[in-house]
Amino acid sequence: MNYRIVCFGLCTVLAMPPAVAESAVSIDVPKGGWNAPGDKKNSFTQQVTYPAASVNTPPGQAETALIRGRIAAHAKSGGQPATLVVNGVAMPLRIEQDGSFERPYSFSPGSNSVEVRDPDSLDVSRVQFLHNGKEQAAAGLRVVLSWDSDNTDLDLHVIAPDGGHGWYGNRVLENGGALDVDVTTGYGPEIFAMPAPLKGRYLVYVNYYGGGYSDDDPAQELTTARVTVITQEGTVNEKQESITVPLREPGELTLIRSFVYP
Repeated sequence: MNYRIVCFGLCTVLAMPPAVAESAVSIDVPKGGWNAPGDKKNSFTQQVTYPAASVNTPPGQAETALIRGRIAAHAKSGGQPATLVVNGVAMPLRIEQDGSFERPYSFSPGSNSVEVRDPDSLDVSRVQFLHNGKEQAAAGLRVVLSWDSDNTDLDLHVIAPDGGHGWYGNRVLENGGALDVDVTTGYGPEIFAMPAPLKGRYLVYVNYYGGGYSDDDPAQELTTARVTVITQEGTVNEKQESITVPLREPGELTLIRSFVYP
């Protein structure tokens, strides 16, 4: 507690409120307020060749389709990921050695929120903004895959009612569905989205492609996948469902969720 002495004939000691420490987490983009896309670099998908090294941001990516910032003194975390929360969906977030983080993200038109939590101090930075994507359709269906281990490759597979199969080898479907990136280095997220979902049954699979363990520590082979299915995102009818499934063996293909839309 700090004190200040004020004298008006008699001296009075006034207690000063403690200083508020600056958060260790900063989000540079997206920015709060009203965000209007100024170009066409908001594309949901990006060109990658398999195997991809990591989540790479395409040159010229619009800041209205990007999450970027920094966590100060991140080295203390011992390589632990931060937590990214987008519109209520939590997922691990890879942090680079210098404390920076960056990944493309296709936000739906309307109100959006982004939150990043430091794994060390539990400091939090939040941004609330209105995305004015007039030329962009909202995601009627969004499937988000993330997982809890580093240097691990899990792949999201979504099969639509018309038989369309979205995965890293077929990332843009004729029915309008698209997979954003292929993450091979751990944590994810990989995101499949459709602006106008077909009516019928959808199947969501996760393939444990490999990685995540070594001869020195074979216990690291276990990884836990988290799949969140979001329908009618950004509307009063929005629904979210999250499923957590442990995966124990590379090469394992697991049916995570079967559901009927709408």
